[in-house]
Amino acid sequence: MTETEQDRRPARPRMAAGALFFNAKGHVLFVRPSYKPKWEIPGGYIEEGESPRAACRREVEEELGITPPIGSLLVVDWAPNEAEGDKVLYIFDGGELKLETMDKIKFADGELLAAEFHPVESVDQLLIPRLARRVRQAVLARDGAHLRYLEHGEPLA
Repeated sequence: MTETEQDRRPARPRMAAGALFFNAKGHVLFVRPSYKPKWEIPGGYIEEGESPRAACRREVEEELGITPPIGSLLVVDWAPNEAEGDKVLYIFDGGELKLETMDKIKFADGELLAAEFHPVESVDQLLIPRLARRVRQAVLARDGAHLRYLEHGEPLA
């Protein structure tokens, strides 16, 4: 084994999973965290031994107090961050949230201040740039394109 091979270490990325939920107009549900200036999508970090989809379900239940079905994977994004290192981020299709499900949303722990539907065209104003790119690609995947692999929110050429 060469010295270079010995210096290589397997990646141990932080992983997170979130869901895109839609209303009947095709608008996307965004959540307003109490600890960040911009909006987010429901979701959070994956715990050790937890699958991305299971983490997405858990985070949606913890953040919103609802347990809607979580559908297929829309995008996987490799998006390293200087402060946090390697990151792999998953977005799943949460489908359309009916009014009766929306009425059950509760913010239990003070982490979120609001949950609102917004047109996809507003992502650049509401979300940080890398999340806005990821959400746009996830919407494209949901609208009939295939699963998308991204790097920094952008599809590969």
